[in-house]
Amino acid sequence: MTTLLVIAKEPLPGRVKTRLTPPFSPAEAAALAEAALGDTLRAVAAAPAARRLLVLDGRPGPWLPPGFDVVRQCAGGLDERLADAFAHCDGPALLIGMDTPQVTPELLSVDFAGYDACFGAAEDGGFWALGLAEPDPALLRGVPMSTPWTGAVQRRRLVTAGLSVRDLPTLRDVDTATDAAAVAALAPRGRFAARLSRCAPADGTHR
Repeated sequence: MTTLLVIAKEPLPGRVKTRLTPPFSPAEAAALAEAALGDTLRAVAAAPAARRLLVLDGRPGPWLPPGFDVVRQCAGGLDERLADAFAHCDGPALLIGMDTPQVTPELLSVDFAGYDACFGAAEDGGFWALGLAEPDPALLRGVPMSTPWTGAVQRRRLVTAGLSVRDLPTLRDVDTATDAAAVAALAPRGRFAARLSRCAPADGTHR
């Protein structure tokens, strides 16, 4: 069975979701990040897994449900931190971030039957999920992160390594206020949507 990994930052004002400020205050942006993380962890908790691992920059809080092991993120760029996350696994593993609170347990139910890797592209050109039947940190090191071509480079790295790749549905990351509204509409019953409704003005516009 697969290990499910979530790489995340502790949702503290000024440290997470800074692109949401403005229109939201740093405290609102942190509250939205916490809600997104909560929805993500709840989906992971409901998906079948051999192990559930939170790779965290910061300290765990009351938002962390039971059943997760926690390890610290290593120092370095995002490619190094993602690579190090996979280094904690000795069997099939699927890694996701905290930016897609619309994720479901069904999307996370991968078994690597007939494929070596799975890849979930993000609408902004990155990726929201990466799964490896045999985790190899070298497959991530050196991939340029936070660019419009990050996902394409990462997927090409998998193919070049001779891996057969299963593509997961493309999802939208929450980076901006427009993203937040669109993602909340996709999962209107989640914590993220509920939190956004409390942050937004009554007329539905973002201040």
